[in-house]
Amino acid sequence: MHRRNVLKSVVSVAAGAGLVAASGPAQAEGAKTKTPAANTIRTPFIVTSDGASLFYKDWGSGKPVVFVHSWALNSDMWQYQMIHLADRGLRCIAYDSRGHGRSSDPGRGYDYDTLAGDLAAVIERLKLREVTLVGHSMGCGVVVRYLSRHGPGRVARVALVSPSLPFLLKTEDNPDGVEKSVFERLRARWSKDFPKWLADNAWPFFTPETSPEMVQWGVRMCMQASLKALIDCNRVDTETDFRAELPKITAPTLIIHGDKDVSTPLELTGRKTARLIPGSRLEVYEGAPHGLMFTHMDRFNRDLHDFINGQAAGASKTP
Repeated sequence: MHRRNVLKSVVSVAAGAGLVAASGPAQAEGAKTKTPAANTIRTPFIVTSDGASLFYKDWGSGKPVVFVHSWALNSDMWQYQMIHLADRGLRCIAYDSRGHGRSSDPGRGYDYDTLAGDLAAVIERLKLREVTLVGHSMGCGVVVRYLSRHGPGRVARVALVSPSLPFLLKTEDNPDGVEKSVFERLRARWSKDFPKWLADNAWPFFTPETSPEMVQWGVRMCMQASLKALIDCNRVDTETDFRAELPKITAPTLIIHGDKDVSTPLELTGRKTARLIPGSRLEVYEGAPHGLMFTHMDRFNRDLHDFINGQAAGASKTP
């Protein structure tokens, strides 16, 4: 994730509490005010098997859509999609990964198996069925590992957005990957001054037309993440090979990728991923960067809505 943080702002939010006066018989002496039972109050956190606390949002009702955010960001990144889909009869759920946003930072568990287990905890705790899973960048790896380890039984379809799949690292059998030393130097920079790196690398995630305020908002999201989580997750993301897992995906899969993505270039990631997943469909957005959910919002929202409602399921794969 790349951002420029040039402004500081303080926003004061005033919230009014409404007091409803009793009237008629309810005003009789001894009348009691009803309070909700403790077990009817829903906490915005889910606790995983190893004790991590995951913050989540649950908007709307209908067929469930679970969003998995990318490295450094949090569930807020999906709010423009969630409000669009919730207004159209879908239940939208997004959570902050461990070490990100409002979730706890246990200092461990930043590997794909554990992160997939966290996704499973969300799905199981909320008793979700026929789920559409939507992942972005590293979140796509979490989705794929969830399918590999926990099975597709609760999943109706999958949308992979700007995936970092299938394998980023340069090896003998992956010669067009990126040298390990490049990622090591990057993590060394973050260990010294992560805010400076964000400021220097914000704009490529967006387009020149993106408002500075949107860019600053993205930077602030990244600043909420644990440095431990950022470094560990990047190492796992760049060194995990999903090439053997992708051909086993059986759920209808839509892949959306921008041809101006410099974080996960299309030819290295999205197009290879599409070739490996049987029957998947690849939609290439011309001029779109890594953060296409912000820069190409209207098209992305429409495509996601149509896919969830079956209009893109089973479509032929784009080569």
